[in-house]
Amino acid sequence: MVPKATNIVTVFGSSRSREGDGDYEQARELGRLLAQAGFTICSGGYSGSMEAVSRGAREGGGQTVGVTVEVIKRSGNEWLDEELREETIFRRIERMAVLGRAFVALRGGCGTLAEVALMMNLLYLGALEPRPLVLLGPAWRAAMDGLFQHLVVSEAERQLLTFLDTPVEAAHYLAEHTR
Repeated sequence: MVPKATNIVTVFGSSRSREGDGDYEQARELGRLLAQAGFTICSGGYSGSMEAVSRGAREGGGQTVGVTVEVIKRSGNEWLDEELREETIFRRIERMAVLGRAFVALRGGCGTLAEVALMMNLLYLGALEPRPLVLLGPAWRAAMDGLFQHLVVSEAERQLLTFLDTPVEAAHYLAEHTR
């Protein structure tokens, strides 16, 4: 089944954050604010930031979609309205990319970094129509500064990224740049 909503924000983030952690609460606030702004939330559907952003969205009156994968032998979190199951991680990320009219990356690990790099590359190559790619929090600015310093990244690629510090800024930015 494919979600009916066209105002979907795909959120990437860590599966390791837990309720009470700053990262978890930031994701929860983001979900709530985006839902209140009329967005549907798409995530990887499991624990950590994925759970938190879904929980916040539901608490804010919004809808949630989780894209889960067969290799992980459990269902998505309890805050999902809809779970879309994919056979491979590659198809999972593809589905999340296609569904999202905008992307937000929360603090995460290698998986989140891979998702950000892929979205950045797809946008740069024109494989996706232009859409916002927001990196939320100071950790992203530091991480990307390091990558930009040591890897070959064009100014056009850098311009695809929007660095914001708070969920409030992200919700306002996305409301303004996705309509």
